[in-house]
Amino acid sequence: MATMEEQLNSPAIAETNEEAALDTRALRRRVFGLAWPVIGENFLETLLGIVDTFLVAGLGAVAIAGVGAGLQVMFFLISALSALAVGNAVLVAQAVGARDTAQAGRLGRQSLIWSVIFSIPLALVGYLLAHPIVSIFGLEPAVATIGAQYLQVTMGTIVVLVALFIGGGVLRGAGDSRTPMLVTALANLVNIALAYGLIYGHFGLPQLGAVGSAWATFLARSLALVLLVAALWNGRNGVTIRGRGGWLPDVKIALQVLRIGIPAALEQLLVSSAFLAMSVVVAHLGTAVLAAHRVAFNALSLSFLPGIGFGIAATALVGQSVGARKIEEGGAAARVATIWAVTWMSAIAVLLFLFAPQVLHLFTSDQAVVDSGASGLRMVALIQPFWAVLFVQSGALRGSGNTTFPLMVSGVSIWLSVALGYVLIHTLGGGLAAVWSAFLVVAPCTAFLMWRRFQRTVAEGVQAH
Repeated sequence: MATMEEQLNSPAIAETNEEAALDTRALRRRVFGLAWPVIGENFLETLLGIVDTFLVAGLGAVAIAGVGAGLQVMFFLISALSALAVGNAVLVAQAVGARDTAQAGRLGRQSLIWSVIFSIPLALVGYLLAHPIVSIFGLEPAVATIGAQYLQVTMGTIVVLVALFIGGGVLRGAGDSRTPMLVTALANLVNIALAYGLIYGHFGLPQLGAVGSAWATFLARSLALVLLVAALWNGRNGVTIRGRGGWLPDVKIALQVLRIGIPAALEQLLVSSAFLAMSVVVAHLGTAVLAAHRVAFNALSLSFLPGIGFGIAATALVGQSVGARKIEEGGAAARVATIWAVTWMSAIAVLLFLFAPQVLHLFTSDQAVVDSGASGLRMVALIQPFWAVLFVQSGALRGSGNTTFPLMVSGVSIWLSVALGYVLIHTLGGGLAAVWSAFLVVAPCTAFLMWRRFQRTVAEGVQAH
């Protein structure tokens, strides 16, 4: 009889170990192959926001605060239509996993149609009510005026942006995350050039001030939409929106998308409204602190990129594994994505913590803004590992079709954090550091709950099959 050592060193065992190593490497490549273009795309979007902030900063703190208020409202409104984007991405991924590319194409086509139907009325209402909406911040008159003007222009952009989200979701669900990145790269280059020209009146363009940034965004995103629709029309990974039939709104498909997407949309509404409420709280601390809040948030967006990228990769891969009835593969992909997200976000957090003033100086030369933002930036840096887990595990849950649990957990936790931040400001003081310190208390618990729920989902899926 062979000894234990001989058994472990046998050719059969060695071959099995080699196959496992190859499978692991293949899984890592697959996860990273989906994640890095998403990270790159979001980096380009964040870079665009940074450049816009830098260009607007040349007009002073009032302009920064006004544009920040307008953007906060814009983000809130876009969240109302994110149901189509999230629901569509999950269903497309599941259809691709089941090798039903025709259904994936129908889903993409119908989601684009419904995005236009829903976004146009919302854009009109936002345009007409821009001034009353911005007034909820309690801003100084000069800041409120800029914010309202900026918001009115960006209302036209909302229709374009929602369609872009839908198109990008179709491609990512099909396993193509490079095309959205390339389209975003080109659009951002156009956006930067237009923003510089329209804000300051260069290149023969009119000088529009802070509102010029909004016009640049609208024009550049319109170009991006044309390019993305062209890519979807030609077909990527076998998924195309081209076809004679299926262009009339299909209520049945819309309901399928909304069944998954509405909880995700409500989650985003709760999150964005919480940050809106946080901006209202911060606005009462003064224009300089509000400007610091906006600048610090731009900087923090960079640290979120790995979490967002690997979270979207987890959504697509888990969705495909559900369609293929191999949920355990989705669980393995989520584990790999989580490890990488935690590693990357922790590394960025160290840099943000150590060099907070220097990072803020990249966006503004106003020392009052830098002093106000540095303490808040350092506080949030401590939360990055927990947010990494949260991003990936919530993305994995959405890929499985469960968007209700992330809604409940994230909705409660974000508002609890804002409420706690409000209490800390009025009891301990401390400016932005007090506001953001609340997240350090809540985020670890939220991350753990998301992780535990997805582990249960995988276990239940394995037992069912």
